[in-house]
Amino acid sequence: MRRKMGCVIKVWEFVNRKIRSCLKRKKGIENRDNSIAERWEVLSGKNNWEGLLDPLDYDLRQYLIHYGQMCQAIYDSFNNEKVSKYRGTSRYSKKNLFTRVGLDKNKYEITKYFYAASNVPSKTEKMKESNWIGFVAVATDEGKVALGRRDILIAWRGTKTVSERNDDDNWSLVQPTKIFGENTDNILVHGGFYSIYTCLNDASDFNRITSARDQVLEEVKRLLKQYSKEEVSISVTGHSLGSSLATLCSVDIVVNQINKEFPVTAFLFASPRVGEANFKKAYQKLKNLQILRITNALDDIPKKPDRGLVEGSATDWRVYEDVGIELPIDTTKSDYLKKDIFCHILEVYLHGIAGTHGPEGEFKLEINRDIALVNKQGDFLKDEYGVPATWWIEKNKGMVQQEDGSWILMDYEI
Repeated sequence: MRRKMGCVIKVWEFVNRKIRSCLKRKKGIENRDNSIAERWEVLSGKNNWEGLLDPLDYDLRQYLIHYGQMCQAIYDSFNNEKVSKYRGTSRYSKKNLFTRVGLDKNKYEITKYFYAASNVPSKTEKMKESNWIGFVAVATDEGKVALGRRDILIAWRGTKTVSERNDDDNWSLVQPTKIFGENTDNILVHGGFYSIYTCLNDASDFNRITSARDQVLEEVKRLLKQYSKEEVSISVTGHSLGSSLATLCSVDIVVNQINKEFPVTAFLFASPRVGEANFKKAYQKLKNLQILRITNALDDIPKKPDRGLVEGSATDWRVYEDVGIELPIDTTKSDYLKKDIFCHILEVYLHGIAGTHGPEGEFKLEINRDIALVNKQGDFLKDEYGVPATWWIEKNKGMVQQEDGSWILMDYEI
């Protein structure tokens, strides 16, 4: 009798395994059984995200929101107060940033803030200003368990200053010699993005000696040396301008073999185009680099620039090309949002990732992400949800009352 029961149990287990295997292979059935730690290589593009994008895999939704929140954290802590002597820096220290922006359950430790120089609009002379634009972080021991490896994270924010907008509008194409060396094989990239990534600013302690590129690569090298005996990945993420810089950065890391054998993945939210056909060819030849571009249906920024004039020429126009694999979302399908909103905003993108079900699918939230976050820096939610517009602000704009009753601006955390 026991032998018969044992045979029945084995047969039943075999059938169950077959059923689960078929369900996981079937299009539209999301793999919720395996954790991100077990699937991180696939989620980071080892198989070019095949079978994960339409419909969007549940774990990949979580993964993308996880990386998108890193860019949002920079926006949330960026000090853009005109009267502050700390304007252009982070309001919060590296140690406290994640807690201050509501990501206290985060899996990383920030090890480096980095700064970038950009061109100030001027008709009389060339001037630059330097601003905090991102951070390098590394997975904690607890984060390593949750993520499945020791992840080194590089996060870039989008445009916040007039000087950065001025470089955004510089569509001329230049040779990226600091990435590819003097023999660039006629590779050309966006002049404004390349300038922000590589230029110095003699008037600023932040960029007087080191560019944003120098700061990032130096810190990545240090962390790779520190964790050389562990399984490591490098994840680069950015939004808008930050996505363009993340593209240059991830290509730079692999071209110059800084990553060694470790995989590099770039998650790009609302990324403009970065280079022309030769840049795209150079990217396609690289090993250990995967790029996933998330685009929103009515967002025009990822469709720009269309073409640019080669620097030093009056007639040589080149067409800009996309790189990587595209994940399209469509937040116009969301019943939570007002019509005709500015769909380029990062929180709108993260809302779209939480609920998109492919180009032909409906919009239904799969991730429990508070819809109130959509209104952090705008008025995008329908009024019926009772969430104030642009509600993310520093308490009293950083004004703090003293013991004698006076108020002073204290908006910088050492």
